[in-house]
Amino acid sequence: MSAPTRLECFKAYDIRGRVPSQLSEELAMKIGQAYAAVVGAKRVVIGHDIRRSSQAMVAALVDGLTSSGVDVALIGLCGTEEVYFATAHLQASGGIMVTASHNPADYNGMKLVREGSRPISGDTGLKEIEAAVLAGVTPPAGARGKTEEVSVREAYVKHLLTYVDRAALKPLTIVANAGNGCAGPTLDAIAPHLPFSFVRLYHDPDGSFPNGVPNPLLVENRTATREAVLAAHANFGVAWDGDFDRCFLFDEQGNFIEGYYIVGLLAQQLLARSPGGKVIHDPRLTWNTLDLVKAAGGTPVLCKSGHAFIKERMRAEDAIYGGEMSAHHYFRDFSYCDSGMIPWLLVAQAVSQLGPLSALVENRMARFPASGEINRRIPDGKQAIAAIRARYEPAAKNVDQTDGISLEYDRWRFNLRISNTEPLIRLNVEARGDETLMREKTEEILSLLAELGATEESH
Repeated sequence: MSAPTRLECFKAYDIRGRVPSQLSEELAMKIGQAYAAVVGAKRVVIGHDIRRSSQAMVAALVDGLTSSGVDVALIGLCGTEEVYFATAHLQASGGIMVTASHNPADYNGMKLVREGSRPISGDTGLKEIEAAVLAGVTPPAGARGKTEEVSVREAYVKHLLTYVDRAALKPLTIVANAGNGCAGPTLDAIAPHLPFSFVRLYHDPDGSFPNGVPNPLLVENRTATREAVLAAHANFGVAWDGDFDRCFLFDEQGNFIEGYYIVGLLAQQLLARSPGGKVIHDPRLTWNTLDLVKAAGGTPVLCKSGHAFIKERMRAEDAIYGGEMSAHHYFRDFSYCDSGMIPWLLVAQAVSQLGPLSALVENRMARFPASGEINRRIPDGKQAIAAIRARYEPAAKNVDQTDGISLEYDRWRFNLRISNTEPLIRLNVEARGDETLMREKTEEILSLLAELGATEESH
């Protein structure tokens, strides 16, 4: 039998798979050795989420690293962004977060960075680490690395608070849904420094996910936050995914706010602090972001979707902020990394200074109504994009292939792209001030995709 040439748990941007069939402790140990060999790390930060397999996975990973002479700084239960922060703050040569984010409870995984919290993905070292695991790594002779427990949360919280003017904050009531993920303890560390009253929902970390997998993108997972906002007469609500690198906002009426409109809101705030700055955005939905960034005196810069691409472009452009409609928000002063804590803090400041969240976004939603991302399973994504392109491109005013295909007309536009991680095709449609047109065009394209074999995604 020939040796395998791929490992199923190695994805485009990270490592993720079922435990133990796709990701085992033995494999985690080998990943540690391969990481040490490929990255040349001297000291690595490791944090983990609340999954029941995470601590054993960390122990195996530590064994692989220390057997290769690498020192390890353990920061314990945390969010992915705390590993990003600690890697830069401690001037470590790398960081690894053991997490499977919003995947089911029987999954686990790893997110890897280099020195300065630069991402390691398929194009920047992950394939080399996979190849080293498959080939086998012989650790160098010499002393084992040392392991120490380190706390960076106080420094991390201090950094988070620099993004807002605490004197301008009002005593808001905020519903905070941690989804039984990692966000609860971190929120508790931030809360004493703020004038807010928090209604804590599914607050305790619990790797069995007793209230469902923490993924607020799923419509069925939004009900609890919405109802809590209404019951508490809260100013707004925030819900996180498992490792809280994404946060999702609900206005004071309990309405879920699409991430697209939060991108524009945050861009405005950050440009007020850094006039003339650059803002990175993805191509899925663009008109609202372009309008707001230009009006604020900033420069919008288009970039392919995906955290590795956004972070690389942010560094190249020295952009102050990057935003994706998927609720990933990136900040120059946060090592160009994404954070799920900074966005809601900025929203809280905006609500304190400017009024209700609904009022901050309703005009933008009316001016640029959007479908939100619609996923369909499809046997041949490339064929589907070619067919849709042939149908719609002849009349398009503008064609862009930064990520999939974006076609633009006077009053509407759409982006269609293939998922990097799943057999899905993703559609986004927006219009200028005409929700009926947006819905008509959305249904039109979905009907054509169905003729090409697309089916609705099941959860």
